[in-house]
Amino acid sequence: MAMKIALIVLNDVGLGLARRLQPTLDGAVVHGLAGRADMADLVFHNTMTHLRALHRKGTPIVGLCAAGILIRAIAPVLNDKRDSAPVVALAEDGSAAVPLIGGHHGANELARQIATACGGVAALTTAGDIRFGFSLDDPPAGWQIANSEQVKPITAALLAGDGARLEIEAGTAGWLANGPWRTDAAALVIVTNRQHREHGTALVLHPPTLALGVGCERGTTTQELRSLVEETLRDAGLAPQSVAAIGSLDLKIDEPAVHQVATSLGVPARFFDAARLEQEYPRLQNPSKIVFQETGCHGVAEGAALALAGSKGELLIAKRKSKRATCAIARAPNDIDPDQGIGRGHLSIVGIGPGNPAWRSPEATTVLSDAEFLVGYERYLDLIADIGHRAERRAYGLGQESERVCDALTLAGEGYRVALVCSGDAGIYALASLVFEMLETAANPIWRRAEITVSPGITAMQAAAARAGAPLGHDFCAISLSDLMTPRETIVNRLATAAASDFVTALYNPQSTRRRDLLRQAQKLFLEYRPESTPVVIARNLGRTDETVRITTLAELDTKSVDMLTLVIVGNSETRILNHTDGVRTYTPRGYRMAIC
Repeated sequence: MAMKIALIVLNDVGLGLARRLQPTLDGAVVHGLAGRADMADLVFHNTMTHLRALHRKGTPIVGLCAAGILIRAIAPVLNDKRDSAPVVALAEDGSAAVPLIGGHHGANELARQIATACGGVAALTTAGDIRFGFSLDDPPAGWQIANSEQVKPITAALLAGDGARLEIEAGTAGWLANGPWRTDAAALVIVTNRQHREHGTALVLHPPTLALGVGCERGTTTQELRSLVEETLRDAGLAPQSVAAIGSLDLKIDEPAVHQVATSLGVPARFFDAARLEQEYPRLQNPSKIVFQETGCHGVAEGAALALAGSKGELLIAKRKSKRATCAIARAPNDIDPDQGIGRGHLSIVGIGPGNPAWRSPEATTVLSDAEFLVGYERYLDLIADIGHRAERRAYGLGQESERVCDALTLAGEGYRVALVCSGDAGIYALASLVFEMLETAANPIWRRAEITVSPGITAMQAAAARAGAPLGHDFCAISLSDLMTPRETIVNRLATAAASDFVTALYNPQSTRRRDLLRQAQKLFLEYRPESTPVVIARNLGRTDETVRITTLAELDTKSVDMLTLVIVGNSETRILNHTDGVRTYTPRGYRMAIC
């Protein structure tokens, strides 16, 4: 996944413009300075440190602030200009967008895009863009430079008025149309989909005009498919850099080898149903009745390559075989649009923490901003109302956990980017386990098409411990007192074991309006093994405006004040209470050697 643009705002004025600009920048994430732009997607506390960290990671930056702030922050960590991510300074009124760094690596185009959206001006300073409307080291999406060391001398020749020859062997290269090309010039630019051969001082550009179609048996190794693809390209003298996408039958959408080969080539994998591939039947060179009987189309590799290349494309390399895989290549007269068919869907099971944006991980923010669908309990979706504005929200009520999972898996299986939103941590008393359980036990084959990842979040146990001090400083465990899915005798047995083993114990779902006795029973069990003075943390609505955190003792625990929005942490025999100037704290010693300070 490409790095999402970071919109840096230092006040509410900038925040307003960032929110208006955000939908036009492909899921950009708004980063706000704490205390001045707290409603941003992600809050930071030190502007200089945050900007440097973003630049080191290669994150594109748009700063809605003075250019000097960006320059002073990033100058100490600048890399070679060829490796620098784009940095653009944007006036707070949107009147001017200035590319500061990485002009030929996306900053110029980003500034143009922002200026169009804001009605302002893109203040470009790179000579090639100003003179010719293009830069040789910043070609359109999909184009690749074979020998980047030749960009500078060729550009210098163009700017000096010497011109250059342009030889187009593949595609149309419309973006180069206004260049000062001369048939008698010494400098040479070659546009080709052939493998790079010795061209002396010529600059070689590869356009995305090749479509690679593949088919394979279930479980084909990545090595076999990669070897077939590499041999096919090499034997035909074709440049891998000109491959725009890999295509196949949608039945192969969950085949790891296809995705790994696509990743190795740096291109997307796209998939078509049998009906679409069968439309290419008249153009196939090797139609197969056996393949038709098995899949519903007469050719997978050739059909997929032709589908990607379009109606004016031609089959350049007919189907080639290895033991378990097939490969074919089609050529298009123009740049191939890789956004055809469907891609592999992605289900992210996201823990948003308690709901406070400051406690939400940057990864979670990025995933939520990138999602096409947000699925979750309606209250959880309300907690992330500040992000994911482009996504369709599918809200469910309490008790509809399996319905949420079913919906999320189906959408992801259909090729969408889906975020299944969980409070706290997605894998702790949340829906990550249910997702994998349903994948294992349910019979819906479409679910296995999607890639699945889990994004962690701050769970209530961690939040409560942080607010109270450090009660989880030594061995601990967590037990849910909800008996909706766990038999009461099992819960009581686990409580007794935790008490006897002297674990610090976090009690989730401690008490509801219907279930009033398990927490009292837990209190009695712990009192059998621990002193009455054992510290107990009672934390409610963590990370929210009505948050309360109290530290009491095991003997004085008032179970009547506890509800389902509360988490209880029972210390072990070593847990202590500290009266600090900031208030009461509790901690459990680990046993570190104490230095003499």
